[in-house]
Amino acid sequence: MGDIVFRRCRARFSEYFALDTIEWTLAQGQQWAIMGPNGSGKSALAALLTGAGEILEGTIEGVPQSCACVSFETQAELIDRERKRDDSDETDILAEGTPVREILLELADDPHELDSLVQRFGLAELLNKGFRKLSTGETRKVLLIRALLARPELLILDEPFDGLDVDSAKALAELLDTLSSQQKLVLVLNRFDEIPGFVSHLAWMDNASEQAFGGTAGRLLKTVSMTDADSLAELKQLTHLRRQDLQFPSFDVATRAPLVDANQPLVRMNNLRVVHGGVTLFEDLNWTIEKGQHWQVSGPNGSGKSTLLNLITGDHPQCYANDIFVFGFQRGNGETIWQIKQFIGFVSSALQWDYRVSASAKTVIISGFFDSIGVYQQYSDIQEKIALEWLALLGMEDKADEPFRQLSYGDQRLLLIARAMVKHPQLLILDEPCQGLDELNRQLVLALIAKVCEQSETTVLYVNHHQEDRVAGIDHQLALGAKKV
Repeated sequence: MGDIVFRRCRARFSEYFALDTIEWTLAQGQQWAIMGPNGSGKSALAALLTGAGEILEGTIEGVPQSCACVSFETQAELIDRERKRDDSDETDILAEGTPVREILLELADDPHELDSLVQRFGLAELLNKGFRKLSTGETRKVLLIRALLARPELLILDEPFDGLDVDSAKALAELLDTLSSQQKLVLVLNRFDEIPGFVSHLAWMDNASEQAFGGTAGRLLKTVSMTDADSLAELKQLTHLRRQDLQFPSFDVATRAPLVDANQPLVRMNNLRVVHGGVTLFEDLNWTIEKGQHWQVSGPNGSGKSTLLNLITGDHPQCYANDIFVFGFQRGNGETIWQIKQFIGFVSSALQWDYRVSASAKTVIISGFFDSIGVYQQYSDIQEKIALEWLALLGMEDKADEPFRQLSYGDQRLLLIARAMVKHPQLLILDEPCQGLDELNRQLVLALIAKVCEQSETTVLYVNHHQEDRVAGIDHQLALGAKKV
């Protein structure tokens, strides 16, 4: 494959976002990573290589016909396809969906190649499992295998390591290292520590200083060889978060979540047992979360982390078949799901996929007061004021009225974190909150979580794969093991 050349290319992706003039050459033999802040256009630049966007001027030359992409967007497309195929109630989170085997066979012409990839990513036991029952990490593995089965000349991987446990991330890194000698790769990354050794060049995206096309513009600020230590150090400095005294936005007593009896635990699970399709996720699990007792939950993909969280929030039917006590309620004694959710702030990838209603950035944060996806009632002036203060804290004041679905994945995640925290809940559940965030915003979120642990009445339940994303103040650990067959 020859050079890929962008010549003064300007492209629009929506009425709110465009890429400014792009001059970029991906020479033969080079392997590139694209980095930069959330909302700067990293994913948009990669998507241009697949034919996405409307080119307003300039050209792109040398893009191969065979191109595959793995991204949050392609994941969302497959999830939406599965929802449309499923005739059951969309609110049933346990709908089976198409078996993993069938989804992979759609693109497999070589059974030996398929078997090799399935074994390498540890998916053999999941081949008969419905796609909609997969964890986030398992879903990413399926998408990666599908992309590799297509044998593309150009493979684009947008945040390929997000959602993967340590062993899976290592296996992927080894696989990509092998692939790098056989085909051209473009990676979109948020973390410097995830840049593979085979990457030869870095493209750094940034927000343009002025708005273009009636919305925000992203620009290619700099391209750097990975051998240029001085230039790399300058870019890393751009991601450094200067220490500051973070201050939470104000809150009014009327806007905060109700309090739980101080003499009762927030959550208590006795002899928990959960089985799906003959696979035992939990057996004889006993766990109590006391007020002010911050927990980190870890474990490999498929170990049941999300299921455990859904048992607390009431979004899993087996919560009624177990001895579970939450916020003063013994589950199954007539309480409603809304009585449970009023005590909880929640962030997860599943929530991000489900937040498909038409809503602005501001109203997404306000919806946290009502535990709803979207806002369907009149909100108060104080609720709007607090939402705007959260936007200012996140550096997103200028995006208050932009549609949530038009924002970058990282910006969406920041808004959902603010939505979860806005009512100062008794329990803040953060399921991989840093997924999709650039280095600067990752540090901001970790600092916010540490601040919650230190100075608020909110108890934190934090799910995380990255050792370096540990949070000061979280000193209780629950490590889930591999599932049992």
